[in-house]
Amino acid sequence: MASSYKYTIHDLKEMKKFAAHVASLLVPGDVLLLEGDLGAGKTTFTQGLAEALGVKKNVSSPTFTIIKEYKGKYPLYHMDVYRLGQDSEEDLGFDEYFYGDGISVVEWAHFIEDQLPAEYVKINIYHTGVEMQREVVLNIKGDRYDRIREKVMDFESTGD
Repeated sequence: MASSYKYTIHDLKEMKKFAAHVASLLVPGDVLLLEGDLGAGKTTFTQGLAEALGVKKNVSSPTFTIIKEYKGKYPLYHMDVYRLGQDSEEDLGFDEYFYGDGISVVEWAHFIEDQLPAEYVKINIYHTGVEMQREVVLNIKGDRYDRIREKVMDFESTGD
């Protein structure tokens, strides 16, 4: 079962608030896929998620290391697989993270599509043409995420 939800996010502060709302619904083993426009806020979303999970370290894009691990309420595995490119068959042990004891966040997940779990939450973030405003489309794939499906609509935008 797939479900789709769309939000208008008005600024960086609201992006982090949205991420904190999503974080409150997560449990170990959950996988979030982040896609969308370059510079639209994927790392900002992950920073808000990390803050809500009690991560104390500064979260930055793992572009050059592919995977960064952070300690918080649950381990946070932040992956940026952009550098792997299309048709990557390199096995970097993603399963250990996806089925592990933490929360996995994968930026540019379409580059490792064949290595992704069957169920996940996919978040697409797009520029809207209005400064700092973003459109966020959240897609939930799989019964595993029923608890998120039931609560995700509770988020209220604080925009104008």
